[in-house]
Amino acid sequence: MAHTMRVRRTFARGLLRALRWRLVGEVPRSGILVGAPHTSRWDWVVMLGIAWSSGMSPQVLIKHTYFKGIAGWLLRRTGGIPLNREDPGATIRALLEEAEGEGHFLLTIAPEGTRSKGEFWKPGFYRIAKQTGLPISLGFVDGPTRTLGIGPTFTPTDDVVADMDFVRAFYADKQGIRPESRTEPRLEMESQV
Repeated sequence: MAHTMRVRRTFARGLLRALRWRLVGEVPRSGILVGAPHTSRWDWVVMLGIAWSSGMSPQVLIKHTYFKGIAGWLLRRTGGIPLNREDPGATIRALLEEAEGEGHFLLTIAPEGTRSKGEFWKPGFYRIAKQTGLPISLGFVDGPTRTLGIGPTFTPTDDVVADMDFVRAFYADKQGIRPESRTEPRLEMESQV
Protein backbone atom coordinates (compact mmCIF):
# COMPACT_ATOMS: atom_id res chain seq x y z
CA MET A 1 0.00 0.00 0.00
CA ALA A 2 2.83 2.43 0.83
CA HIS A 3 4.41 1.77 -2.58
CA THR A 4 1.06 2.37 -4.32
CA MET A 5 0.64 5.68 -2.48
CA ARG A 6 4.17 6.80 -3.44
CA VAL A 7 3.45 5.99 -7.09
CA ARG A 8 0.10 7.82 -6.93
CA ARG A 9 1.70 10.85 -5.24
CA THR A 10 4.49 11.05 -7.83
CA PHE A 11 2.03 10.59 -10.71
CA ALA A 12 -0.41 13.24 -9.39
CA ARG A 13 2.29 15.83 -8.73
CA GLY A 14 3.87 15.26 -12.15
CA LEU A 15 0.53 15.48 -13.94
CA LEU A 16 -0.47 18.70 -12.17
CA ARG A 17 2.91 20.26 -13.02
CA ALA A 18 2.66 19.16 -16.66
CA LEU A 19 -0.85 20.65 -16.93
CA ARG A 20 0.35 23.85 -15.20
CA TRP A 21 -2.11 23.70 -12.32
CA ARG A 22 -0.98 25.15 -8.99
CA LEU A 23 -1.77 23.12 -5.88
CA VAL A 24 -2.30 24.83 -2.52
CA GLY A 25 -3.12 23.59 0.97
CA GLU A 26 -2.86 20.17 2.51
CA VAL A 27 -5.35 17.32 2.55
CA PRO A 28 -6.44 16.30 6.07
CA ARG A 29 -5.98 12.71 7.19
CA SER A 30 -9.61 12.39 8.31
CA GLY A 31 -12.86 14.23 7.71
CA ILE A 32 -15.32 15.22 5.04
CA LEU A 33 -13.66 16.77 1.99
CA VAL A 34 -16.01 19.02 0.01
CA GLY A 35 -15.22 19.14 -3.71
CA ALA A 36 -16.54 22.36 -5.25
CA PRO A 37 -17.38 24.04 -7.53
CA HIS A 38 -18.44 20.86 -9.32
CA THR A 39 -18.81 22.03 -12.91
CA SER A 40 -17.07 19.35 -15.00
CA ARG A 41 -16.63 15.60 -15.33
CA TRP A 42 -12.92 16.30 -14.75
CA ASP A 43 -13.60 17.36 -11.15
CA TRP A 44 -13.33 13.74 -9.99
CA VAL A 45 -9.85 13.49 -11.53
CA VAL A 46 -8.90 16.84 -10.00
CA MET A 47 -9.97 15.82 -6.49
CA LEU A 48 -8.01 12.56 -6.83
CA GLY A 49 -5.01 14.62 -7.96
CA ILE A 50 -5.30 16.85 -4.91
CA ALA A 51 -5.60 13.91 -2.51
CA TRP A 52 -2.99 11.68 -4.14
CA SER A 53 -0.43 14.51 -4.32
CA SER A 54 -0.73 14.72 -0.52
CA GLY A 55 -0.38 10.96 -0.11
CA MET A 56 -4.05 10.40 0.75
CA SER A 57 -6.57 8.06 -0.84
CA PRO A 58 -10.12 9.23 -0.05
CA GLN A 59 -13.42 7.55 -0.69
CA VAL A 60 -15.66 9.41 -3.12
CA LEU A 61 -19.46 9.24 -3.36
CA ILE A 62 -20.41 8.94 -7.05
CA LYS A 63 -23.79 8.43 -8.69
CA HIS A 64 -24.36 4.66 -9.00
CA THR A 65 -25.15 4.77 -12.73
CA TYR A 66 -21.47 5.43 -13.52
CA PHE A 67 -20.43 2.02 -12.11
CA LYS A 68 -20.88 -0.06 -15.26
CA GLY A 69 -18.18 -2.05 -17.05
CA ILE A 70 -14.58 -0.89 -16.96
CA ALA A 71 -15.60 2.52 -15.59
CA GLY A 72 -17.08 0.83 -12.52
CA TRP A 73 -13.91 -1.16 -11.94
CA LEU A 74 -11.77 1.99 -12.26
CA LEU A 75 -14.04 4.03 -9.98
CA ARG A 76 -13.97 1.35 -7.27
CA ARG A 77 -10.15 0.99 -7.54
CA THR A 78 -9.75 4.73 -6.98
CA GLY A 79 -12.07 4.98 -3.97
CA GLY A 80 -15.43 5.41 -5.69
CA ILE A 81 -18.53 4.40 -3.74
CA PRO A 82 -21.75 4.01 -5.73
CA LEU A 83 -24.61 6.09 -4.34
CA ASN A 84 -28.19 5.56 -5.43
CA ARG A 85 -29.69 9.00 -4.83
CA GLU A 86 -33.21 7.52 -4.72
CA ASP A 87 -32.27 5.29 -1.75
CA PRO A 88 -28.98 6.43 -0.17
CA GLY A 89 -29.73 5.04 3.31
CA ALA A 90 -27.73 1.78 3.28
CA THR A 91 -24.66 3.40 1.73
CA ILE A 92 -24.72 6.30 4.20
CA ARG A 93 -25.24 3.97 7.21
CA ALA A 94 -22.22 1.87 6.15
CA LEU A 95 -20.11 5.02 5.78
CA LEU A 96 -21.19 6.34 9.18
CA GLU A 97 -20.23 3.01 10.75
CA GLU A 98 -16.83 3.11 9.05
CA ALA A 99 -16.27 6.72 10.12
CA GLU A 100 -16.83 5.78 13.75
CA GLY A 101 -14.17 3.05 13.58
CA GLU A 102 -10.47 3.34 14.26
CA GLY A 103 -8.07 4.81 11.76
CA HIS A 104 -8.31 7.46 9.09
CA PHE A 105 -11.55 8.19 7.31
CA LEU A 106 -11.60 10.68 4.44
CA LEU A 107 -14.76 11.02 2.38
CA THR A 108 -15.01 13.33 -0.64
CA ILE A 109 -18.42 14.69 -1.58
CA ALA A 110 -19.41 17.07 -4.38
CA PRO A 111 -22.36 18.76 -2.63
CA GLU A 112 -23.69 20.39 -5.79
CA GLY A 113 -24.72 16.87 -6.81
CA THR A 114 -24.63 17.79 -10.49
CA ARG A 115 -22.32 19.54 -12.92
CA SER A 116 -25.13 21.89 -13.96
CA LYS A 117 -26.09 25.13 -12.25
CA GLY A 118 -28.57 24.43 -9.47
CA GLU A 119 -30.43 26.22 -6.72
CA PHE A 120 -29.06 24.41 -3.65
CA TRP A 121 -26.20 22.21 -2.52
CA LYS A 122 -27.17 18.76 -1.23
CA PRO A 123 -26.83 18.62 2.59
CA GLY A 124 -25.20 15.17 2.88
CA PHE A 125 -21.70 16.51 3.59
CA TYR A 126 -23.04 18.66 6.42
CA ARG A 127 -25.26 15.96 7.93
CA ILE A 128 -22.52 13.32 7.87
CA ALA A 129 -20.09 15.74 9.54
CA LYS A 130 -22.66 16.59 12.23
CA GLN A 131 -23.49 12.91 12.87
CA THR A 132 -19.87 11.78 13.08
CA GLY A 133 -18.22 14.85 14.59
CA LEU A 134 -15.78 14.87 11.67
CA PRO A 135 -14.48 18.22 10.42
CA ILE A 136 -15.29 19.57 6.96
CA SER A 137 -12.40 20.63 4.70
CA LEU A 138 -13.13 22.85 1.72
CA GLY A 139 -11.53 21.54 -1.46
CA PHE A 140 -11.70 23.68 -4.57
CA VAL A 141 -11.02 24.03 -8.28
CA ASP A 142 -10.60 27.49 -9.81
CA GLY A 143 -10.20 27.30 -13.58
CA PRO A 144 -9.47 30.99 -14.30
CA THR A 145 -6.40 30.98 -11.99
CA ARG A 146 -5.52 27.30 -12.66
CA THR A 147 -5.42 26.76 -8.91
CA LEU A 148 -6.77 23.85 -6.93
CA GLY A 149 -6.38 22.56 -3.44
CA ILE A 150 -7.64 22.60 0.10
CA GLY A 151 -8.84 25.65 1.97
CA PRO A 152 -9.91 25.91 5.60
CA THR A 153 -11.26 23.13 7.79
CA PHE A 154 -14.09 23.68 10.27
CA THR A 155 -16.32 21.67 12.56
CA PRO A 156 -20.04 22.34 11.99
CA THR A 157 -21.84 24.14 14.80
CA ASP A 158 -25.54 24.26 15.64
CA ASP A 159 -25.87 27.37 13.45
CA VAL A 160 -26.21 26.14 9.85
CA VAL A 161 -26.56 29.68 8.48
CA ALA A 162 -23.32 30.86 10.11
CA ASP A 163 -21.54 27.70 8.95
CA MET A 164 -22.73 28.20 5.38
CA ASP A 165 -21.83 31.91 5.50
CA PHE A 166 -18.27 30.71 6.23
CA VAL A 167 -18.46 28.28 3.28
CA ARG A 168 -19.89 30.97 0.97
CA ALA A 169 -17.15 33.44 1.92
CA PHE A 170 -14.46 30.89 1.04
CA TYR A 171 -16.00 29.88 -2.31
CA ALA A 172 -16.94 33.44 -3.34
CA ASP A 173 -13.98 33.70 -5.74
CA LYS A 174 -13.73 30.02 -6.76
CA GLN A 175 -15.18 29.43 -10.24
CA GLY A 176 -14.63 25.78 -11.12
CA ILE A 177 -13.64 24.62 -14.59
CA ARG A 178 -16.87 25.90 -16.19
CA PRO A 179 -17.85 29.04 -14.21
CA GLU A 180 -21.29 29.30 -15.85
CA SER A 181 -22.29 25.97 -14.20
CA ARG A 182 -21.31 26.96 -10.65
CA THR A 183 -24.00 26.66 -7.93
CA GLU A 184 -23.86 29.11 -5.03
CA PRO A 185 -23.11 27.29 -1.73
CA ARG A 186 -26.56 27.28 -0.15
CA LEU A 187 -28.52 24.59 1.67
CA GLU A 188 -32.30 24.43 1.48
CA MET A 189 -32.36 23.82 5.26
CA GLU A 190 -30.98 27.34 5.84
CA SER A 191 -34.38 28.81 5.00
CA GLN A 192 -36.04 26.53 7.57
CA VAL A 193 -34.12 27.99 10.51
